[in-house]
Amino acid sequence: MNAGSWGLHSLRGSPLPNDGVTEIEARVVAALDGAGVPYELIACDPHFADTAAFCERYGYPPSRSATTIVVASKKEPRRHVACVVLATTRLDVNGVVRRRLGVSKASFASAEETAAITGMTIGGVTALALPDGLPLWVDSRVVAQPSVILGGGSRSMKVDVSPEVFERLGAEVVEGLATEP
Repeated sequence: MNAGSWGLHSLRGSPLPNDGVTEIEARVVAALDGAGVPYELIACDPHFADTAAFCERYGYPPSRSATTIVVASKKEPRRHVACVVLATTRLDVNGVVRRRLGVSKASFASAEETAAITGMTIGGVTALALPDGLPLWVDSRVVAQPSVILGGGSRSMKVDVSPEVFERLGAEVVEGLATEP
């Protein structure tokens, strides 16, 4: 992985043309370049973008894959937070997240609400390039990894990145944000 390297690579390492890069993917790359941490962009078949399918198809261990989930309060005014947890854990929505948000009920934001807030589709949602004002909480197990696989903003790209990126993005590391299944 190289800090600040822009060049989309396939899983076989051959460069892909940059002319198909979406606006959200460009924002993700800009966020990575701005953070100045080592990363590698990984092209993926959109049909295998969901974490479990991606790991199985391309041979990445789920313990290195992290999922970014937007959570919303149930009552108005709606409050939102983006949470990052390892694929091998479960986000504690009704415990830690609900209490930290200071709300009586919380749940996963719908796919439509997630897209409206982040500009990203499920299977590509990433902690990178989130809108200003959306809090970012990261489970402590994620930052303990040597590197993690994150969504790349679209279903066609993943990012292998140093967890140092979360500190650079101003994320809050939360002990116990996720539980073991």
